[in-house]
Amino acid sequence: MQAHDIMSSPVVTVTPDMTVKYAANLLSAHGFTALPVLDADGRLIGMVTEADLVRDRFPRDARHHPADDTGPDDPPRPPAGTVGGVMTSPAVGMGAGTDVADLVRMLIEDRIRSMPIVDGAHVVGIVTRRDLVQALARDDEVISADVRHQLAIYGGPARWTVEVHGGAVEVVDAFDDETDRHVALVLAQAVPGVTAVHVTGTSTAG
Repeated sequence: MQAHDIMSSPVVTVTPDMTVKYAANLLSAHGFTALPVLDADGRLIGMVTEADLVRDRFPRDARHHPADDTGPDDPPRPPAGTVGGVMTSPAVGMGAGTDVADLVRMLIEDRIRSMPIVDGAHVVGIVTRRDLVQALARDDEVISADVRHQLAIYGGPARWTVEVHGGAVEVVDAFDDETDRHVALVLAQAVPGVTAVHVTGTSTAG
């Protein structure tokens, strides 16, 4: 499976001059955790996350913290009011043809929740951890129907037997052709929600 098989598109984005309040409204309304930040030419220049927006945004409750660390002549600096003042930059993006396994590894290793999918410097989609979890949660019957559809386009509807259990796909090729079994493997692996694929011919099935 590649990034374009699972990414969300089109993408909700912001620009550096937009207010933090506006970005917060977008995150809240859509249930996102981050937004790509684009310059005037539509190029990816940063990401603004929930953490970026809330950092230093909430003052201490004076009822419980009456003694301020800063004196009257040294008031705290107000947080930036625009996306450009709080965003994380530069931003990392991955191509639409990126293997989802590589994308998942980067999300986990870099401890980020979403990855912009780019064509050059322009955002064409985004993959979030939620997208990945939703793919894993797809019903086996839905996955099976998608795999059958892909295989029917390639080799006809009556050629393949498909069973799916917990996202793991078992395919049997009635014609028992090694080259076509490899194609079937590739097609089945590209279906969202598939976690493993085993393809056999009628002479080796069972």
